[in-house]
Amino acid sequence: METVHKIGRRKTAVARLYLSSGDGKVTINNKDLSVYFPTATLQYKVNQPFALTGTEGTYDVKVNVYGGGITGQAEAIRLAISRALCEIDVENRGTLKPEGLLTRDPRMVERKKFGQKKARKKFQFSKR
Repeated sequence: METVHKIGRRKTAVARLYLSSGDGKVTINNKDLSVYFPTATLQYKVNQPFALTGTEGTYDVKVNVYGGGITGQAEAIRLAISRALCEIDVENRGTLKPEGLLTRDPRMVERKKFGQKKARKKFQFSKR
């Protein structure tokens, strides 16, 4: 099997993923998964597509991720893995789609407007 290259995004985080057959090693920015994401919740998010499709320990994952925070990065990686698994086997799509793992979350930070303190907060109004 050749290497599959996919991109996942979430907020401002961008994950470039290279998936190849192997023994289940996950490398993120040249670090091990447990080093880069120390909490169990974030590790679960990254491994969720493999758990749902029953392919744990089948593929080696190499990811370059930048931007955003750690949760956004973990979810960007999850989207990229889900897309790669769908390219490898079309039947995985039926498993991942109902779980919402193939949906790109469109929520972004709203921009600050001029004449206001923040995106929605206004300066205090004085009537007199």
